[in-house]
Amino acid sequence: MSTTSRIRRTNAMATAPQLIKLGVFAVVTVAATAVLAATIVNLSFTPKETYTAVFSDVTSLEEGDDIRVAGVRVGEVESIAITDRTLAVVTFTVSRDRPLLTSTRAVIRYRSLVGQRYIALAEGAGEGKRLRPGGRIPLSRTEPALDLNALLNGFKPLFAALSPKDVNQLATEIIKTLQGEGGTVRSLLAHTASLTTTLAERDKLIGSVIDNLNTVLSTVDKRSTRFSDLIAQLQRLISGLSADRKPIGESLAGINGLAEATSGLLNDARPPLKTDIAELAKLTETLNGHEKTVEGVLQRLPNKLNELTGTASYGSWFNFYLCDFDGRIVLPKTNEIITPELHVARARCGR
Repeated sequence: MSTTSRIRRTNAMATAPQLIKLGVFAVVTVAATAVLAATIVNLSFTPKETYTAVFSDVTSLEEGDDIRVAGVRVGEVESIAITDRTLAVVTFTVSRDRPLLTSTRAVIRYRSLVGQRYIALAEGAGEGKRLRPGGRIPLSRTEPALDLNALLNGFKPLFAALSPKDVNQLATEIIKTLQGEGGTVRSLLAHTASLTTTLAERDKLIGSVIDNLNTVLSTVDKRSTRFSDLIAQLQRLISGLSADRKPIGESLAGINGLAEATSGLLNDARPPLKTDIAELAKLTETLNGHEKTVEGVLQRLPNKLNELTGTASYGSWFNFYLCDFDGRIVLPKTNEIITPELHVARARCGR
């Protein structure tokens, strides 16, 4: 036997166990996945029988909901139909190994606080005969679900003082106790007692709140006249606003238009306004640098205005006479400075 043939035979012998292990692993994985999927979707491969039951109320019961016996799922709801306008006929299936009797009772129960429901089957009074497939449980042996709203409304004062977690726990125990799903009235009362004890421990805080509320109400009572006047004035104000709602609505539309126009005006005026503010800053710096000169001008300004008022009273013109003049001229090439002066010695310049 050649070396190549030996190597191939050795590789084949080493690969065979690995392929067997891989095949076993794949079969086990597929089987486990199938079992898990069947559990999740509640698949059952046992033969089933179909029955019907008449209920006065099937609110929130849906197709696919569980049919249970002693808490164990044995079937599911197939369909729901209305009969006689006030009754509902529920068609459901049950495993063939769970035969029903003519005395069987059907009760709709809460599965959770979010509204999920299921039908619980229980043995009724008497021995009863086996219910044939396709048989019906009459209205006299069925019960609708508890009226959860009416039940929980009675506990509103207690629920208002509890945390959401305690409310859910207490409500669940109440429903289970009343549906006979475990727990006793004694355990329910014990849990309720523990919650009310917690509330009793807050008695001081509640009493303080009530005292403060009494103080507020007493203060309001002492000023009942003013309070009544305030309410009356507020009523007149609201009535006036209601009567003028149309003009107010129109004015709001006008204000909207004004705001849009003002916005456009500000957009147009912003660039020159920015320049004016910058120049105004320069002007204030100049005036601040010549403070004495500005102060002297302001001091002489009243007398000057009086003189100008008298001069302008003859007509829409001014007559001025040059009495004194002096200046300072710098020649560009020689930088020679010339200071010309002029003084008029006339009577009108002697003032």
